[in-house]
Amino acid sequence: MKNIINERTSIQDALKKINEMRGATLFVVNDEQKMLGTLSDGDIRRYLINDGNIKEKASLIMSKSFKYLKEGENTIEKFKSFRESNIRYVPFLDIDGRYIRTIDLTLQKSNLPLEAIIMAGGKGTRLRPMTLEKPKPLLEVGGKPIIEYNIDRLIQYGIRRIYISINYLKDQIKAYFGDGSSKGIEIIYIEEDQITGTLGSATYVEQYFTEDLLIMNSDILTNIDFEDLYLEHLKTEAQMTVATVPYKVAIPYGIIETIDQRVKSIVEKPTYTYYSNAGIYILNRKCLNEIPQRAFYNATDMIEKLIEEDRVVTNYPILSYWLDIGKPIDFEKAQQDVNHIEF
Repeated sequence: MKNIINERTSIQDALKKINEMRGATLFVVNDEQKMLGTLSDGDIRRYLINDGNIKEKASLIMSKSFKYLKEGENTIEKFKSFRESNIRYVPFLDIDGRYIRTIDLTLQKSNLPLEAIIMAGGKGTRLRPMTLEKPKPLLEVGGKPIIEYNIDRLIQYGIRRIYISINYLKDQIKAYFGDGSSKGIEIIYIEEDQITGTLGSATYVEQYFTEDLLIMNSDILTNIDFEDLYLEHLKTEAQMTVATVPYKVAIPYGIIETIDQRVKSIVEKPTYTYYSNAGIYILNRKCLNEIPQRAFYNATDMIEKLIEEDRVVTNYPILSYWLDIGKPIDFEKAQQDVNHIEF
């Protein structure tokens, strides 16, 4: 916590710290880590110009009016406004106003109130022999494991509790990421005792803490905008939002449209757009209560159930980069694409 100082810190020591941080604003807290104010280089200069005593406490001249983000609040709009105001560092506080961490708005794209589940338990049989001794999520693309691209992107959007569903060669994944602290997040492993499908493993967790969950496969490479996906989920009041990949089919002939053998129209060389499942979902957590505990259950089973019950399932087309690394040809394509795509 290099930009945090205690309220009893002297102005002189605060100035030294600001100098070390090349002018960054300091956050002033009390002994209970409750946020009290901010202190900038400008605050100190104005104080010293008026013959202030540099040995006084920093809290004497701190600004008590400051911008912050708070746990449990939907902070997306505030986050956007801070970025538009060219603010770089913002304190993130708990519900009681205690400092938790500093958010660098030049590195983080949003602050979504979501937990994420990454499915990483498959055997990757289509990529053998590469997956005989290494789980597919740890296969490297551009020198970095596939799953790590997804974890890092979730972090960019402020998602800090990530569950990873593991089975095949699971110890390698646990050894690589540990508890997530090296990335400043919390990683919790869902250890399947059997293969339970896309959603079955999600029932192993006793309690989730966000209203909605982001669920995704570990073997996809994408730079999807998670904030836009989430906002679309909210706007449509969906129980489930399914990210899809638009797939266009061009017919090189005139197509006759009929009803009971009677020609109604002719469409010359039409193009049809279909939407394939991208393996990324946002699901209201209450829907998990409808899944048999620890049983095999796929996301597609949930989609069919919700549609049958006339509940809202929303399609979200991915218009940016997306690649399912399922076959050797996909893996080779990823090695080329990673040099040209910003993740």
